[in-house]
Amino acid sequence: MDVFRKQASKIREQVAKQQQAVIKQLSGTGYESSEVMVIDEVEMQTHQQLDKLYKSTRSGRDFQKDVIKAAEALTAVGYKHIEAGTKLSEDCCRYGIENVDDKILAKAASLYGDARKHVETEQEDFNKLLFSQVLEPLRAMAAGSPLEDARHLAQRYSRMRQEAEAQAAEIYRRQARVREAPIPENVAKLHVAQARMQEIKANMAVLGKEAASALAAVESQQQRLTFQRFIAMVEGEKTYHERVATILGNIEAEMVSEKQRKESAPPAMQSTIGPENKKYFLAEAMHGFEASSDKELSLNEGDYVVVRKVSTSGWSEGECKGKAGWFPTTHVEKRHRLPTSTSPDHAEVY
Repeated sequence: MDVFRKQASKIREQVAKQQQAVIKQLSGTGYESSEVMVIDEVEMQTHQQLDKLYKSTRSGRDFQKDVIKAAEALTAVGYKHIEAGTKLSEDCCRYGIENVDDKILAKAASLYGDARKHVETEQEDFNKLLFSQVLEPLRAMAAGSPLEDARHLAQRYSRMRQEAEAQAAEIYRRQARVREAPIPENVAKLHVAQARMQEIKANMAVLGKEAASALAAVESQQQRLTFQRFIAMVEGEKTYHERVATILGNIEAEMVSEKQRKESAPPAMQSTIGPENKKYFLAEAMHGFEASSDKELSLNEGDYVVVRKVSTSGWSEGECKGKAGWFPTTHVEKRHRLPTSTSPDHAEVY
């Protein structure tokens, strides 16, 4: 019978040592969500809370790192965008200067080249915002001491919990020896093991509260800070696109306006007047017109104009108060035709 008891005791000791070896192997740098032993209900709640907070803060940190990588990529693309845009701006401005005779295209190239500089300035401002408002704050928190300190507390609690599991196995082994041989020595060793267990439980209660509080504070800060950085990124990107859209909208309107102005400009003054242009007539200005170039003729409402030529472009050539030039045909109204032999220089203007 004693032989069987000794063999059973030896087997129990081997099992306990194997349990301790497995626990030691599993204890890594993270929080271990082991369910090997439940000390009591309070400890189980603390353990579950720490497990949840540990996973949550790890997930929050990983997400912050994902956002950081994306912001870094956007910034890198932004600088390439600036480099390419600056080169295009220089090419457009150079073409506009070297090809003034191209008129519409050269002017459009110059306008776009100047606008492109403003676009790249907006891109640079957006890159700076990504760096200062997103990258730096998230990097600081992802690698900050509050997070690491809180996680270390949780890891210490995990190791202490594993120690409690090993101590529970030790108590079980001591109780078995007392049942086999209730001698004072075995009883004393059991009491020592039980006292050690109480000490571990007390330390776990304190450390568990401290770790849970630290992790909860970090989790709250992660949520708040990451949300704020998201808002800053969205607002910055929105402002960037709005400003770029305004710049491009303005330059598009200016280019179209310049094209229309060029196409609707009065024809060049002809030095030779053909037979078809000798039928002058007198017209009265019904609307005022302000000349914008030397080729145009300013008119006041009520002025009389000797009209020399009416062009299909919507402009007419004539003379008023000793000055000649072009004016919009729609601004005057015909009064009566002058004799074909009458020269505009001798036509009476009222």
